[in-house]
Amino acid sequence: MSEKSARSNYTKEFKQDAIKLVVEHGYSCQEAGRRLGIACANVSRWVRQHREEQEPDGPGKLRRELEEENRRLKKENQRLRMEREILKKAAAFFAKESS
Repeated sequence: MSEKSARSNYTKEFKQDAIKLVVEHGYSCQEAGRRLGIACANVSRWVRQHREEQEPDGPGKLRRELEEENRRLKKENQRLRMEREILKKAAAFFAKESS
């Protein structure tokens, strides 16, 4: 049975440097990948994501808005669950007191 290759985790700074090579210095994704010793597909993906994030009305903006909305709703959901638990305990307490 063959071993799975370990997936490389690159730091944010490393990714930003790779993006700079392509965006600011004019390297191709293949050349930047070769110079950094990584697959050009990684560099291409990072550059594409970077450009989507930079577009004011692009798909990156929509994704960020959805992620922000999701975080807000999760936080609100957690707060509401906590409030519901408090009300359950209070109702049980007062039901016990009135008996």
